[in-house]
Amino acid sequence: MATWSDGRIIEKDFPTPRTVRLRLHVDDRPRHLPGQHYLVRLRAPDDYTAQRSYSLASDTDDPLLELLIERQPDGEVSEFLADVAEVGDVLELRGPIGRWFVWDTTTPALCLVGGTGVVPAVAMARTAQRLGRADLLRIAAVAREHDDLPYAAELERHGATLAFTRAASGNRSPGALTVEEVGPLLAGVELGYVCGSARFASYAEELLVACGLDPAAIRVERFGPTS
Repeated sequence: MATWSDGRIIEKDFPTPRTVRLRLHVDDRPRHLPGQHYLVRLRAPDDYTAQRSYSLASDTDDPLLELLIERQPDGEVSEFLADVAEVGDVLELRGPIGRWFVWDTTTPALCLVGGTGVVPAVAMARTAQRLGRADLLRIAAVAREHDDLPYAAELERHGATLAFTRAASGNRSPGALTVEEVGPLLAGVELGYVCGSARFASYAEELLVACGLDPAAIRVERFGPTS
């Protein structure tokens, strides 16, 4: 069972206007699987605590743990991490957590992800590259515009299909992904991973089923603001 540990912020940057990326050092960190997540817990002087779950972007061989946090309106954890936390600060972490959404690195899979839901797909892509199994993993990512998509350049290097709902991309007009675009990506695929907001996840799951993927082969991870 995962226990609480300390993670020291080594790097902090802002990949997109709404996100902050943290890279942390954790002593004796257990190895994680692509698709797992960590809890981040904040503690006030009066011992009030708040915690949120964030997917890992890092490969398990990365010496640092990489998290990407989307700033949520009035989000007490995300706003603190974006506006207050500094390099050198220590955060309480618990992980790695999760078994259902992990990729075993041997099963041909497609990740259909939206916005900051790209994070577990990035971890899977990094792992696939390290193991020489990039041919087993395909990624299709959706965002409003190119600048809204975290890790866009890295995803492009992996050969991901990118779709923007409010901007053209090459010869592609603005709009969500279609059956005609996603269907060919499923050739030989045995598992589908969907990650994004509740609205995106519903659309993506329906799209994969419409493309012929067995609903039992689809693994979904939804996220959103927490009150």
